[in-house]
Amino acid sequence: MKHHEVVAAIIVDGPQILCLQRGPSKYEYIAYKYEFPGGKVEAGETQQQALVREIKEELELDIQVGEHFMTVEHEYADFKITMHAFLCQAGKAQLTLHEHVAYQWLPAPQLPTLDWAAADIPFVAKLVAQ
Repeated sequence: MKHHEVVAAIIVDGPQILCLQRGPSKYEYIAYKYEFPGGKVEAGETQQQALVREIKEELELDIQVGEHFMTVEHEYADFKITMHAFLCQAGKAQLTLHEHVAYQWLPAPQLPTLDWAAADIPFVAKLVAQ
């Protein structure tokens, strides 16, 4: 089974947290689910560098990567991921969607109202509990 090391940005603007909805996927179980944006760490990159690059590519946002939030290991039907999430700030709240179909800014207590990708659910639970 394929294993990917990925990073995710929990982008915070005051009390609001950025939630992104995936588009269609070859894996039905993650299609149209909400997630925290990010992607794979490339060879020679730090986790933080990967995050800055991915968010620039996906959202045209410049972010400041803050502290490590938590790491989740998740096994989907077709692949496994180790996902490292970091708390981030965005330079501007305006973004351009390249890989997602929708986004919402929500306060932490409202995060569970969205249909999240399974690997992101532990992040949501921790954000709500804080």
